[in-house]
Amino acid sequence: MMTIANPIYDTVFKYLMEDDRIARTILSALLKEEIVDVKMRPHEYTNGQKEVLSIFRIDFGATIRKPGGEKQLILIEIQKTWLPTETLRFRQYLGVHYQDPKNIMITSPDRHAMPMVAVYLLGHTVGDIEEPVVYVRHKAFNYDDEPVTKGIPDRFVDSLNHDSIIVQIPRLHGKINNRLDKVLSIFDQKRVSSESQHYLSVDEKSYDAADEDMQPILHRLLMAASSVKMRQDMNVEDEYFSIIKEQEGKLYGLEKDLAEKETLLAEKDGQLAEKNGQLAEKDGQLAEKDGQIAEKDGQLKTLAKMLVQAGQTTEAIAKSLQVDEEIIKALLRPQQP
Repeated sequence: MMTIANPIYDTVFKYLMEDDRIARTILSALLKEEIVDVKMRPHEYTNGQKEVLSIFRIDFGATIRKPGGEKQLILIEIQKTWLPTETLRFRQYLGVHYQDPKNIMITSPDRHAMPMVAVYLLGHTVGDIEEPVVYVRHKAFNYDDEPVTKGIPDRFVDSLNHDSIIVQIPRLHGKINNRLDKVLSIFDQKRVSSESQHYLSVDEKSYDAADEDMQPILHRLLMAASSVKMRQDMNVEDEYFSIIKEQEGKLYGLEKDLAEKETLLAEKDGQLAEKNGQLAEKDGQLAEKDGQIAEKDGQLKTLAKMLVQAGQTTEAIAKSLQVDEEIIKALLRPQQP
């Protein structure tokens, strides 16, 4: 067994991809294209504020050879993260590329933008997608949803859209069925060493000694595993991500408490609304009773006046109607203006 550095660590991954030959091998396997030249592009957007972003980014300018022999310059951006993160962070960085004038081909007559491919190396899974590698490609359609093929690909269209490759590292199954499987096997976390997650234990016999692409990758990761500075940098990353996880745990606890309080508040609001409904119903019933009483008082007043006009006394009226005489007197008393 061979012990190599774990490339899921930013410092190891950067060290690996700084080698142009290795970068060409990995990117060619991912894109399924022949890359004849690749260069890491220096920029000011990468990895500067780890307290804000938990995403590691590297950009490459790559020249690919199309099946017909034509060469094309494309921009490849790699975003790697250990932890589940908001898609907004990925989109914000894409926006940086779309706005950057350096990504415009000023030598072309129409100043078209470089085609871009976004590669996402995720240390977590995405929903229920089981495929370890997912290719998301844009296509052109007419109004009837029929594919448009004439004139496609087009530099204008390609300037405004990009393809994506999503790699779910936890979904890497350890089986090698094709070239990409072999290249991505160096990220397979099922091979993490029992001594430390900084290292992977790989079976050297599973890689052909004559493989001129894989041997440089294994050799460079072997050198990274023996580097004191690399180990120190990996320790720093462990500390950083432990803090991030702790903060996320606290945030999750706060969000859970807030959700519970909102549920209780909603429940109380429901109870209050129910009580208000009951009070409104009782107020309606009371108003109805008041109306009935007022109606009966009106009828009694009318009857009392008729009996008085017929010559009966208030005492006789009260007896015949079986009410208190004072009530009859009050009904017959003139209303004060």
